[in-house]
Amino acid sequence: MAQVIDAKLPFDDTNPHIKKFTANLLNPFKQRLFLLTKVPGAWFMGVKVRRLDEKGCCVALKYSWWSQNPFKSIYFAAQAAAAELSTGAIAFMAIEGRGKISMLVAGMQAQFIKKATKPTNFECVEPHKIFEAVQRAIETGEGQTVNVESVGTQEDGVVVSKFQFTWSFKVKA
Repeated sequence: MAQVIDAKLPFDDTNPHIKKFTANLLNPFKQRLFLLTKVPGAWFMGVKVRRLDEKGCCVALKYSWWSQNPFKSIYFAAQAAAAELSTGAIAFMAIEGRGKISMLVAGMQAQFIKKATKPTNFECVEPHKIFEAVQRAIETGEGQTVNVESVGTQEDGVVVSKFQFTWSFKVKA
């Protein structure tokens, strides 16, 4: 029997699956619960999703004892966790309500530009790339990959790091 897949585009704000997922992830209590159960390292380091919509995702990372390295800056792994979540939340949103679709980080590259010594926001503004890759995976039945960027910027506007993530999407049988 063929699998029924909701053909609405993920950024369609009338899609009830997307509305519910976004509302849940932006709810402070439900977000903490999600992070604690699904991404405990990010929860431990104080990562928070600040914005998730059709324009992208912004994730905040505190500068604290929990996220710092011995050199008094934000540890690279904490930056990677926040950057991944800024792209991963979009990926979750893109597959929500569209059937059984696996998603996986297939690759990552990072560029550390300046020492991160203040709270830093990681923003991905390329959700259309993820949405299109998921749509292609649904239409073709073949695995699809997509590269998206997340940029880490301190509250004073200084860019501290840039991450490239390669996401893979495949419709499960």
